Amino acid sequence: MISRAFLPMLAPAFLMVGCTTPAAYPSLLPRAAESQALTEPAPAAPTPPAADPALDATLADIQRTLAEQTAAFDAASGRAEAAVAAARGAPAGSETWLDAHVALAALDALRAATSELATRVDDLASERALALQPDYSALDTMADRVRVEVQRQAEQIAALQGRLAPA
Repeated sequence: MISRAFLPMLAPAFLMVGCTTPAAYPSLLPRAAESQALTEPAPAAPTPPAADPALDATLADIQRTLAEQTAAFDAASGRAEAAVAAARGAPAGSETWLDAHVALAALDALRAATSELATRVDDLASERALALQPDYSALDTMADRVRVEVQRQAEQIAALQGRLAPA
């Protein structure tokens, strides 16, 4: 039997049990929301932008201009190669050294014109982006072509300058 000494300690426990009501506790089984997959659905394939005849005409004009400027640069590059070869070993300030620098300056002017084309193409892309129009693959391709040509021209000028005596 329970001694009378323990009875005062057990009384609050009996009282608390009497204050609670039987309740239905939630099941510990997984809920429907917990069994759903959390992966995102695959994005829909982007639709290609509609043809833009005005932009295509502008890009064709830029392509013609790029071809002309590339041909002019290559011709001037041949002349600059000859001038740099003639100035090989010549001291800075000599006649042949100055002729080579004049030829390099002409090359740099042609490179600057090609660089302006790159700026023009970038402006066209910026205008499309500001108008919230989708990317246009022909425009991206042209931008890449122009950048590659500008880089090629800059590297060729740097290589020729490296063969001349420093000023």
